[in-house]
Amino acid sequence: MTEINTLTPRDAFELLMAGNQRFVAGAPEHPNQDATRRTETAPSQQPFAVLFGCSDSRLAAEIIFDRGLGDLFVVRTAGHVTGTEVLGSIEFGVSVLNAPLVVVLGHDSCGAVAAACSALENGQTPGGFVRDVVERVTPSVLAARAAGRETAGEILAEHIEHTVDLLLERSHVLAEAVAAGRAAVVGLSYRLADGSAQLVATRGLDVTVPTAS
Repeated sequence: MTEINTLTPRDAFELLMAGNQRFVAGAPEHPNQDATRRTETAPSQQPFAVLFGCSDSRLAAEIIFDRGLGDLFVVRTAGHVTGTEVLGSIEFGVSVLNAPLVVVLGHDSCGAVAAACSALENGQTPGGFVRDVVERVTPSVLAARAAGRETAGEILAEHIEHTVDLLLERSHVLAEAVAAGRAAVVGLSYRLADGSAQLVATRGLDVTVPTAS
């Protein structure tokens, strides 16, 4: 078993993306999902990545990245909106569990993004605490439109990148870990139809972000 403590941010990123490639190809290996792994991880955990994603039921992290018990420290909210609990959880994953990678995972056909776009167009927002979720996504939609990014894919990419930057702006713990090279933050956009996770933003990791098609 690979010693997670020895993984660099790049190692962790490559490990995660290799799992997604297996999932897309329909050839998952289902690593670390047996009784032996359960016993190994019972005393403690050493996840190689903190995954902050949308709560959408189609984004089950361990499935789409073909990982298992103890591999991913997962935090999820609708529209991957950020609050103090999210920041504290991510800081725990990085500073206490020593995960070298933080991933912001968004996806196409996101209801929170669609609701924010709709609210801007018709002036109507949902009631209850759903309204708070929509309002936290709205700045991303406004920033995308101000930059001339109008398509659903462009708005989603803007929201993912905005979330990446927001984490680093609000969390000194995370920003210091990235500046010191102990961790990196990446933004991925998941495609529901084919299961692929596409890189849209990176901070602290020298990986080229593909040009949007």
